[in-house]
Amino acid sequence: MKKVIISGTGRSIPRLCITNEEISKYVDTNDEWIVSRTGISERRICQEEEAIDLAVESARKALKSSSINADDIDMIIVATMTADMATPSMACMVQKEIGASKATAFDINAACTGFIFALSVGESFISSGKASNALVVGVDTLSKYINWQDRTTSVLFGDGAGAAVLTTGNQGGIRSFYTKSYGDLGCNIEVGGAPIREIFTGKLLREKHPYISMNGKEVFKFASFAMIDAIENVLDKGQLSIDDIDLIIPHQANKRIIEYASKRMKQPIEKFYMNMDRFGNTSSASVAIALDEAMEKNIIKKGQKVILTGFGGGLTAGAVLVEF
Repeated sequence: MKKVIISGTGRSIPRLCITNEEISKYVDTNDEWIVSRTGISERRICQEEEAIDLAVESARKALKSSSINADDIDMIIVATMTADMATPSMACMVQKEIGASKATAFDINAACTGFIFALSVGESFISSGKASNALVVGVDTLSKYINWQDRTTSVLFGDGAGAAVLTTGNQGGIRSFYTKSYGDLGCNIEVGGAPIREIFTGKLLREKHPYISMNGKEVFKFASFAMIDAIENVLDKGQLSIDDIDLIIPHQANKRIIEYASKRMKQPIEKFYMNMDRFGNTSSASVAIALDEAMEKNIIKKGQKVILTGFGGGLTAGAVLVEF
């Protein structure tokens, strides 16, 4: 029986690197405070680039590393919460730029879990026979929504994109998925929309906060539970134990969350791939960027079993178990 496999990956990050020292010029913080609480030393921020530029570059790299041409892609799914435009969708814009004229293209928004959700959608279409090859992109440019005077959020986020090509193969492949949403907890991470105005007079009826707002204590509590829960569920669905897993690639939100999961699950911290020290929290792009980097460094080898897991706004959480 054919399996749905990840046949190629790619990533794209902005050129501008912002260190903790540079952030400390604008907000009351310092490198030691940020690193000790988050594990983040620097992040990449868009200056001339837009989200579409990052999405397209990561998509092209993923296609190049796979055996699939743009003409063979029949589905494009972009996970993002910071699209450049309300319409056309980021996926349709990617479709145009890469020349995937046969593809159905659409966006989804599951914040930092977006790439996991998008993989689950792509896998479902391919495994059911409704699609043959899917391009999945996670991209966010959260720098557009950061209040750079708020030290609780400004130190956390960076911009970036990551992509993967899904197709069919005879060996390995995606073994199981788990996704879940916690809408009753959504107020703990919010980014406001456009203000509401009276249609004729233009009178402001309701202002919406334009920046990222976050209840850090509640988010940490949720993430610590949700990541472990997602991993345990995807293992149960895949009929494996944690000891069967060679590598875990978690959402790169905070080093302390990952260290907590490592201790609770009694697994060595070396089993968890981390790169938030260089990129910060890139939301929908986070897991995809880390996956591509691990592939490039040959950390992931043929036959190994890897869990990708995310948690974030919505609130949402999920995991996918892949055999490479």
